[in-house]
Amino acid sequence: MSLLRTFKETLKPCKTPCFSSSYSQSSLSQEEPEPTIVNQRKPPKSSLSRQLQRLEQDYFPPKQESLFQNPKYTQTQVENNCDNPEEEEEEEEEEEVKEFGRPEFDRVQFEDTGPYEPLVLSSDGEFPVLQVPASINCRLLAHQREGVKFLYMLYKNNHGGVLGDDMGLGKTIQTIAFLAAVYRKDQEYGDSKTLKEKQVGPKGPVLIICPSSVIHNWECEFSRWATFIVSAYHGSNRELILEKLQANAVEVLVTSFDTFRIHGIVLSEIKWEIVIVDEAHRLKNEKSKLYTACSEIKTCRRIGLTGTIMQNRIMELFNLFDWAAPGSLGTREHFREFYDEPLRHGQRSTAPERFVRVAGKRKQHLVAVLRKYMLRRTKEETIGHLMLGKEDNVVFCAMSELQKRVYGRMLQLPDVQCLINKDLRCSCGSPLTQVECCKRIVPEGIMWPYLHRDNPEGCDSCPFCLVLPCLVKLQQISNHLELIKPNPRDEPDKQRKDAEFASAVFGPDIDMVGGNAPSESFMGLSDTRHCGKMRALEKLMSSWALKGDKILLFSYSVRMLDILEKFLIRKGYCFSRLDGSTPTNMRQSLVDEFNLSPSKQVFLISTRAGALGLNLVSANRVVIFDPNWNPAQDLQAQDRSFRFGQRRHVVVFRLLAAGSLEELVYSRQVYKQQLSNIAVSGKMEKRYFEGVQDSKEFQGELFGICNLFRDLSDKLFTSEILELHENQGQQHAEHLSDNNKELTELGALPIPSEGSETFSAVSKNLHPRAIERADTDKPVLEDLGILYAHRNEDIVNSRPGIQQKIIVVTEDDNLRRDANVSWKRKSDGKENVVSTREWKKIQYGRLAEFKGMGVLEFSRWVLSATPWERKSVLLDYKRRKKDTSNG
Repeated sequence: MSLLRTFKETLKPCKTPCFSSSYSQSSLSQEEPEPTIVNQRKPPKSSLSRQLQRLEQDYFPPKQESLFQNPKYTQTQVENNCDNPEEEEEEEEEEEVKEFGRPEFDRVQFEDTGPYEPLVLSSDGEFPVLQVPASINCRLLAHQREGVKFLYMLYKNNHGGVLGDDMGLGKTIQTIAFLAAVYRKDQEYGDSKTLKEKQVGPKGPVLIICPSSVIHNWECEFSRWATFIVSAYHGSNRELILEKLQANAVEVLVTSFDTFRIHGIVLSEIKWEIVIVDEAHRLKNEKSKLYTACSEIKTCRRIGLTGTIMQNRIMELFNLFDWAAPGSLGTREHFREFYDEPLRHGQRSTAPERFVRVAGKRKQHLVAVLRKYMLRRTKEETIGHLMLGKEDNVVFCAMSELQKRVYGRMLQLPDVQCLINKDLRCSCGSPLTQVECCKRIVPEGIMWPYLHRDNPEGCDSCPFCLVLPCLVKLQQISNHLELIKPNPRDEPDKQRKDAEFASAVFGPDIDMVGGNAPSESFMGLSDTRHCGKMRALEKLMSSWALKGDKILLFSYSVRMLDILEKFLIRKGYCFSRLDGSTPTNMRQSLVDEFNLSPSKQVFLISTRAGALGLNLVSANRVVIFDPNWNPAQDLQAQDRSFRFGQRRHVVVFRLLAAGSLEELVYSRQVYKQQLSNIAVSGKMEKRYFEGVQDSKEFQGELFGICNLFRDLSDKLFTSEILELHENQGQQHAEHLSDNNKELTELGALPIPSEGSETFSAVSKNLHPRAIERADTDKPVLEDLGILYAHRNEDIVNSRPGIQQKIIVVTEDDNLRRDANVSWKRKSDGKENVVSTREWKKIQYGRLAEFKGMGVLEFSRWVLSATPWERKSVLLDYKRRKKDTSNG
């Protein structure tokens, strides 16, 4: 029925607990299909294209399928209930199936209320008794109460810390509840004299530093939850507020990052009881003026609030905690040598065994230290049972033939070639490299002369000053060719230079895009022929619109938003738009209209449009049109709909231009997310990449200028790396557990590649049937303009931190028990510490030796063998071991 139907079975089910009803089915638009894309790139063996078709079901589902629409049912329960029709009818009477198979917006009820009683924070016998007022406690969720207790523990121990909950878990509410307890807002408020008598001991004011866009939100939340005297130190009334503060007439002072950066010297002279920094990841750079200003605050009780504790580098972690709890992670040099370098080098795909082993130990040690100063929770761990789930799909779209030609010409420009060949020996015969000799400046280039129009001799950074402008141009070509034309908002001189650049890269194809001047043609801008991403988006949205899906469409470029807006108008979609130019007082009305109006199909929004209130919980499709170097930006965009109160299962589509710089951008996102998971949560991550961040020796496939400007048009960059990892035999123990539980109990884990100690999640990529399906899915992918796709959850470990199970091993292999350590008794009666992983690897190696194979060869045999064959080998091994011991 549908072009997307055959994908349904391949996509792995979302691991997040969800109450989602089944998806509706619908066929794609009946327009004539696009010509088949001829490309040398192949989809990976995982046949991940089927992920898209899992979303496709009939809008009018047949009645016999109505059982699956009940979110209480699993597939097993449905099969069981089919044998008991009486119980099935009772369930149908209790919860009537709606006509279109769609859950009502208010169908899921969230139990967000607790008992109307105070939450006592003080220990037994402690005086005064501090407690969260009952009026606040009754509205807190369980994880929020734990967060309040954590904040009080920091306060009580007289040091700072970080509340690192995901966005949408209520860090603001937890902070206000904690302050209400500390400042004893649990009393019945009478006159000011009575209140003053009930207070025990004077307390200084609270300082809150946050982005300017959320100052008003903090004021509103305080007025909604507690009765504090709150003032905003921002704008023209700063002097008046400062006088009130010095007169002890202010309990909470809220100011912005920029204001504190400029006026921090004045505010640092005040004795603050508690200092709270919202969006504390802004303190990641120790050289910034903001970090310096915040470090001057004279209080030990510093609390950071952030959902993205680490964004790009592990050293950012040190900077944040060295501000919140100075000295908690040692000195900067110690942290770099003891944690940063081992973790980065241990994540290298070909790292030696000892590197991986040391990295594992340092990771666990770092997590144990951070646990004293940080509380980190994700949505899946806390309110996952109250939410309807999310899936994050990464979709690699084929660039149009015109885009490929323009991209290739861009790489051949003298400006880019200078960067690519920077390390080659200079052609003048000098022993120096090109960048040190004749090619330090590029007067014959197109971009370099404009950047140095006031300095023909070049700058101190030449030619590396070209890197950022060239990257911007490559990303623009990957997204839409209209973006590289002159911007009418720019100054005339820059417009002339951009027109010259456009003429150079368009070459003989310039007439196909209407020349090098900005296009004003509505039909031309809304056309999808020359943009691979828009072609894929057009077909996906035509399917979603038929089902009544609500779509969030993100882009960080205002010009790209303008183009997408024309595309939506041409296709007849009813949409709203929000970007940086949207007045603040209009934003909430746009959000409310989209959430409440069934006619609003699309919300066009800037990725950089932050602030609070953008809770677009009615959307169930999220499209991120262009990726960001910082993974936190894209994840934050997804969370606009994936948050407490969401109304439907959320499916995210991140569109990437295959064979372009965007593949490298995404790969670096994966790398950064993995480092964050390792350092912050102690998770086990697959080791995909050879490159090591900030290492000139191990730049690998990710880092270095040459990689940025590499031609990937004939490569399988992302899928090649993923398939290589899977083909090296890195498998998790659970895969064998499904096939032969007894073999797994013996410690039979498939051994990864040489020097590897990381075990990947189970993948279907190695299954022969999956390989066969890839060939049959390719025509469907090509018709959608998609080369391949995968789920980000399958690449980056999105599960809670893995706690390795430790086993006590005695002389009898069958006698084991859980314990905190792992021991093996020597023949002399002494006990020796042996890790569970090492013991299992030894046992697995003995099995391989018994079979007469190497470890990797035996791993492949285990995957292909039948259960009976594995059982037979295990029995023979035990029989031989018993005979040997008896002899």
